[in-house]
Amino acid sequence: MKLHCLGTAGYHPNEQRHTSCYFIPEKGMLLDAGTGLFRIGPKVVYEELDIFLSHAHLDHIIGLTYFLELLATTPLKRVRVYGERAKLAAIRDHLFAPLIFPVLPPIEWIPLEDSSSGFVVGSAEVHWFPLEHPGGSVGFRMNWADFSLAYVTDTHALPESEYWDVVRGVDLLIHECNFRDDQKVFAVATGHSFPSNAILGARKANVRSLLLTHFDPLQGEALMSQIDSLAREGDSSMSIYCANDNDEIDLVRRQR
Repeated sequence: MKLHCLGTAGYHPNEQRHTSCYFIPEKGMLLDAGTGLFRIGPKVVYEELDIFLSHAHLDHIIGLTYFLELLATTPLKRVRVYGERAKLAAIRDHLFAPLIFPVLPPIEWIPLEDSSSGFVVGSAEVHWFPLEHPGGSVGFRMNWADFSLAYVTDTHALPESEYWDVVRGVDLLIHECNFRDDQKVFAVATGHSFPSNAILGARKANVRSLLLTHFDPLQGEALMSQIDSLAREGDSSMSIYCANDNDEIDLVRRQR
């Protein structure tokens, strides 16, 4: 089972990175639908796709408009989108407004509020939980029999954030890291994370592997260098990686 990083930037794409989109072909599951979704076509192997939206900001949803073509050119026959009820309504009313996008793709919209905080999709037990971000965001934890994954983006990784208890002990935490440490004031003000807090929080939560992503496209190598430096400090029992577009990551339980 592999995680395909189709888009690893926040806000807008650049020459190296498209915006947030992460695909597990073997499970037919997609995390967010940013501009990186254009890469999904050759990787689709099943007729059904389940998409989990963290929120409705454009860099996480614009790829939903690509499905008219994808449904005609891939094995896909059924697309389900999970998100908060108000966010799904906003997407239908605004992103797919007739004057902006005149043909609504045959997508099934599934409000998270219609289920409990935990529900089953395929062979995964899915849990969703609120995050602090302007306009609101949610994170997801997915547990399979032999692996667990959590997805946390567009939030500040404050030590007191309640979601650290939800992701505790997860095999892989995909966590945003939009800004550098020296930009922490702006990060907190805009509802985003910076390296030291994300890494410290993951270590305290006993996460096995941390995949940092959703990078500010204007940061360049300065942010990567800071993450690399912090990753080499302190406890080395947790693996830390920076996601890049087109990375394929084996989802295997890491032994401590």
